[in-house]
Amino acid sequence: MPETTAISRNPARPVEEVPSVVIRLAGDSGDGMQLTGTQFTATSFAVGNDLSTLPDYPAEIRAPAGTLAGVSGFQLQFSSEPVHTPGDTPDILVAMNAAALKANIDDLVMGGIIIANTSGFGSDNLRKAGYESNPLEDGSLSSHRVHSLDITRLTQETLAESPLSNKEKGRCKNFFALGLLYWLYNRPLDNTRAWITKKFAASPDIVAANLKVLKAGYNFGEMTEIFSTSYRVRRASLDPGTYRHVTGNSATAMGLVTAARLAGTPLFFGSYPITPASEILHELSHYTHYDVSTFQAEDEIAAVCSAIGASYGGTLAATASSGPGIDLKAEALGLAVVAELPLIVINVQRAGPSTGMPTKPEQSDLLLAMFGRHGECPMPILAPATPADCFDVMIEAARIAVTHMTPVMVLSDGFVANSSEPWLLPDLDALPRFAVRKPDGANGVAHFDRDLATLGRPWVVPGTPGMTYRIGGLEKDLHTGNVSYDPENHEAMMRMRADKMDAVANGVPDLEVTGPDSGDLLVIGWGSTAGGIRTMRERLARQGVSVATAHLRHLNPLPKNLGEVVRRYRTVLIPELNSGQLLMLLRAKYEGNFAGFPKVQGRPFRVVELVERALAIVKETN
Repeated sequence: MPETTAISRNPARPVEEVPSVVIRLAGDSGDGMQLTGTQFTATSFAVGNDLSTLPDYPAEIRAPAGTLAGVSGFQLQFSSEPVHTPGDTPDILVAMNAAALKANIDDLVMGGIIIANTSGFGSDNLRKAGYESNPLEDGSLSSHRVHSLDITRLTQETLAESPLSNKEKGRCKNFFALGLLYWLYNRPLDNTRAWITKKFAASPDIVAANLKVLKAGYNFGEMTEIFSTSYRVRRASLDPGTYRHVTGNSATAMGLVTAARLAGTPLFFGSYPITPASEILHELSHYTHYDVSTFQAEDEIAAVCSAIGASYGGTLAATASSGPGIDLKAEALGLAVVAELPLIVINVQRAGPSTGMPTKPEQSDLLLAMFGRHGECPMPILAPATPADCFDVMIEAARIAVTHMTPVMVLSDGFVANSSEPWLLPDLDALPRFAVRKPDGANGVAHFDRDLATLGRPWVVPGTPGMTYRIGGLEKDLHTGNVSYDPENHEAMMRMRADKMDAVANGVPDLEVTGPDSGDLLVIGWGSTAGGIRTMRERLARQGVSVATAHLRHLNPLPKNLGEVVRRYRTVLIPELNSGQLLMLLRAKYEGNFAGFPKVQGRPFRVVELVERALAIVKETN
């Protein structure tokens, strides 16, 4: 059984209180950095910190060990104050080898702490990382506080009597580093002990080894003299209520389940595995007791077509993918539009065309979502701003889908999907139910009696008495739903599909502005730029510079007051992780002085970048 009592600390060792800390863990993709970061995050959540994370890992299943291509990283900001980003510059870098140091050292804050695993700095490791000399010995790191530890050897010595093989013992070194970090930041071990015991329950020797190494790392911090102090970050003052730690993908899954309950239907999710969307399928497979059916299809086309079939059968249906997978679904999405079936399509965007950089975030599929179908095929588009917001966006997507009988595209991205934050659990009983029109055949409603306010047709479930009808991709008569090649009817149907977007717009809330109601600068963002833009505004306010910000959740149709809002500001700045796609759309639709701020590096914006750009515009304006 794991120990559950707290480990005593030397009261003579000083503890410094700090409001916020940014940690980055880096090592080979097999060093367990994602697991270590996730456990530190879970423990920080358990002790009441606000937090934001940024996992960063290679796409290759196993890149060559010790190379820059194989470096896996995990960044976490935890704080006693509200935080909205994982932080610009780490305060502490844990580098398990030379490549991990090389790939991350330029981001470390000046004077920051480096904990380096010296066994990862042998001559072969240095050569693979491109070092001509050992940076731990040549003085090149003199502007930082370097702590060189042979974590691998310390782990092996701790497990000298373990029956595990040397290779298995080596895999435990991430828990030594985690235990040391727990000591350095005054974190309890119990949460991770419980996780280890459950996770490796089938392998008692591995449980015992990981627990022993975790404690050894903690004790090393307590006993060694190399750390003159440790740090404490107190609980954050969050709104009262019950919180849960979520990633964007896990919140997406819970949002879909809740949306189906609100619509009064089961949930079907058909998907084909693709990074970084696959986790949604994994998460939903745990919710079958909520009338959820999951289906891993043989390809993307089968995945979306299975969801369309489920929707035709009267079930709230969804599918998810990423850029190249959405390409493959495009023809079937046209079918869903013409057939007027509710469907939620989640695109977890990633960087670049083709397979691009599949583990790096980007917002480059906005124009694909807007125009990437043949035959003038409009579709509502939403984008979540934060991991927790994915829950609410799924409910909004379902509301639009079943109210207007249309597929809805949700543009998540790799940053939102994989990062995490505390989530205040909503009052589920207070969430509004959806008005679903499913005629029973006895109330005189025909299968194409369109609601004039929403332009949605009834959701006719096959087998409904007296409501047999044809469905498919061929154009239909506006009034009867029968197949029609009449030229005027085709034009009327095209206009109806466009007018349906206007009907959706009637339910889109006005865009809210935070900051001055008019003035020099309005910064408009969408998707995962929300945290950076919000932090930018707060940082500028502390400098006495007031700028307005707004964030778009509805990208098609846009809020009806957007044109009026942008005219109130001399400059409208649009930061986005693409080459200016929202900028192009807004310039085409509204009058205003728009300025783009594109970033296409497979990385989120840093707050300092946003601050500098906003300040430059304010100075130019004045």
